[in-house]
Amino acid sequence: MVFQKGESGGRGRGGKKSVSRSAKAGLQFPVGRVARYLKKGKYAERVGAGAPVYLAAVLEYLCAEVLELAGNAARDNKKTRIIPRYVQLAIRNDEELSKLLGSVTIANGGVLPNIHSVLLPKESAKKEVEA
Repeated sequence: MVFQKGESGGRGRGGKKSVSRSAKAGLQFPVGRVARYLKKGKYAERVGAGAPVYLAAVLEYLCAEVLELAGNAARDNKKTRIIPRYVQLAIRNDEELSKLLGSVTIANGGVLPNIHSVLLPKESAKKEVEA
């Protein structure tokens, strides 16, 4: 019996290419790695097959959302590179992300530009200077 390249002798997968769980789910984030972290983290005694897929999809969505908003912030400042400052601006200007990451400190993020209305000069003072 002579086997051609890619064939097997009736056992195993028969020379089929393996497809990752990320590819099956249509995700960029690694489903296998998320599954490993869930198991090693001892969050539960057992981990279902769908749990790492769902978690990887949620993480990928959140990452895409933050990156899109940070990219928009960078473009507003006429830059092509996303720096922590733009991530900070993106998160703090978005209501839902700001609520989700309210207690998070981003290194080199700075603060939102904000001047309290009490500190601004009064309108009547401006009129007196002009007169």
